[in-house]
Amino acid sequence: MSTAVGATITDRWRGLRWALAAVVAIVAVAALTTWLTAPRPGGHLDPTSTSSDGVLALMTLLREHGVTVVEAASIADVEREAREDTLVVAAQTYHLYDDDQLRRLAAAPGDRLLIAPIGKTREELAPELRRAETTEFGGLAPDCDLREANRAGTVQFGIAETYEAQGSTAVTRCYDGVLARYTDDGRTITVVGSEQFLMNAGLAEEGNAALAMNLAGTHPRMIWYAPQRSEGGESGGAASLTDLIPAQVYWMVLQLILAVALLAWWKGRRVGPLVAEALPVVVRASETAEGRGRLYRSRRARDVAAESLRTATRQRMLPRLGLTPGAPPEAVSQAVAARCGLDPQTVAHTLYGQPPDTDADLVTLARALDDIERQVAQS
Repeated sequence: MSTAVGATITDRWRGLRWALAAVVAIVAVAALTTWLTAPRPGGHLDPTSTSSDGVLALMTLLREHGVTVVEAASIADVEREAREDTLVVAAQTYHLYDDDQLRRLAAAPGDRLLIAPIGKTREELAPELRRAETTEFGGLAPDCDLREANRAGTVQFGIAETYEAQGSTAVTRCYDGVLARYTDDGRTITVVGSEQFLMNAGLAEEGNAALAMNLAGTHPRMIWYAPQRSEGGESGGAASLTDLIPAQVYWMVLQLILAVALLAWWKGRRVGPLVAEALPVVVRASETAEGRGRLYRSRRARDVAAESLRTATRQRMLPRLGLTPGAPPEAVSQAVAARCGLDPQTVAHTLYGQPPDTDADLVTLARALDDIERQVAQS
């Protein structure tokens, strides 16, 4: 009696254990969802971010030196704030690829500073430059006559792109081309192939802060535009159905899928362990051929064996000879003889002759067929 009760308690605990595991997994996914979807201040090259890849330190230095810093969150903000005495800084250009956005940004007044632009952004906003190479730099000296670079001195760029002139426009190249500047219709356009030197983490290295200040602080007003997401729908297009679905909905669906999967797995375990079942044995082709040969020999079926060899040989040779499976024996024999330079009668006897009388004759036939097939394949 006590044994039966103990077994029942054990079974119940086993089932409860998997149910608790499923609940814990769902709670863990819910906690992860909350953490991932919770809003966080700042981002990559965000002017308000204190993280290592933010630029709050640079924004603070610029404001302390009397520069009016405008933090633009959209193209519309740039268009509204840009003036002739304004420097427009475009960073985080991975989200800046829409043709309409680029045209609108190119039409904004004022000088322009591009920070590590992607190819499409550079082609639209700095069309007179092309990328030369991408490499990792240590401390680089300016080696140019640009005042902002010479005042900064040596700079640590890390991995950076270098630029060169696209056409006949005069381009000033500093730091082996990491910094390039030219003038287009009275507008100064500057491109820097690295963003590391102006981040919070890299600003204190050598002349990084000086170069960042000299480039971004050349005007009394500076617009910092580093989009943290794409603005593809801003130009007036209607939002799609997926755009209207909150991001949390996808995580809820993922939780439901995980819960159903765990429930199905738990139910499957209650059925019991898998039962081993004997499956058919896989036999190699060589063993099959050897077994058939022994069978033919035991039954003295030399005629069947010979016909099998001849049929298989003809089927493999016909495509090489350009003949169809229904080709007459005379045509096959003539084609083989012409291909191999053999006597047509000998070929016909080998391919269509009488069955061998002895096992030795069968072996001789097999060798002759193999020799003919080899000559056809090699000719």
